[in-house]
Amino acid sequence: MVRRVLALPSGRIAVVVLVLVAFLAVLGPVLAPQNPLATSADTLTGTSGAHWLGTDYLGRDVLSRLLDGSRISVLGSLEVALTALVVGAVPGILSVYLGRAFEWITLRLADTLVALPFLLFAVAVIALLGNGISQAMLVTGVLVSPLFYRVSRAATLSVARSQYVEAAVIAGASVGWVVRRHVWLKVLPPIAVALAQTIGVGFVIVSSLTFLGIGVQPPAPTWGGLLASDLAYLSRRPWAPLAPAVLIMITVWACNLLADAIRDVSGEAGRALVNNRKARANRLDKAEPAPAGGA
Repeated sequence: MVRRVLALPSGRIAVVVLVLVAFLAVLGPVLAPQNPLATSADTLTGTSGAHWLGTDYLGRDVLSRLLDGSRISVLGSLEVALTALVVGAVPGILSVYLGRAFEWITLRLADTLVALPFLLFAVAVIALLGNGISQAMLVTGVLVSPLFYRVSRAATLSVARSQYVEAAVIAGASVGWVVRRHVWLKVLPPIAVALAQTIGVGFVIVSSLTFLGIGVQPPAPTWGGLLASDLAYLSRRPWAPLAPAVLIMITVWACNLLADAIRDVSGEAGRALVNNRKARANRLDKAEPAPAGGA
């Protein structure tokens, strides 16, 4: 699948952008030219050789804070996506095989999580457990998990009704063997699409919460926090919010572009598989000898 995604122009563009974002998350704090927390008397300055993106209202270097804050933004979005994947996909697959009681309970839990407003719930949990990005993203990932539950359940149902899976069950194969051997490969493409989309949603959620000052202890820099602090001084630095806003938009766009590329590749692979099966069936029909006529 990776090679087919990279064969598409949209897939290559998305991968390049996301690799650059991951590079910023890993090496951003190291590449920061100055201490992102150090203040100075040069407040709200424009671009210069010493400060490529200027300084904020406390005289801190904006570029250094942008690079240093990339790690929190990226890790937070990944935590949302991975939590939603584990909490949603595993019960979604098992709900097809573990009986009506487990299916009913998981369906009701998924419906309940969909009805909960994630922002208000995240704020309530943070108020209870303390202000921290990990708590906020963990709760948000659980609230986003119904997407993975529905996708994995729908894909598993389509596979579970196929003849080869029914034959394996009749032959005595265990649920774990059926899931590993037959179900997982069929469920993986739609889950990959949902994962790419959820990472983009995670960036929006992390940026929204940090924009409101939730989940991060100041003066720790984040993309959303930089956007919020710059909005208060638009009269003196009207271009200041552009850098964090563009980073957020490009990252979310790349995640959605990657999801579209995976979806296109999965659709082409599915159509190719159906065409191959039809061609094989046609060859078998042509190869069958004609019945001998009676005297």
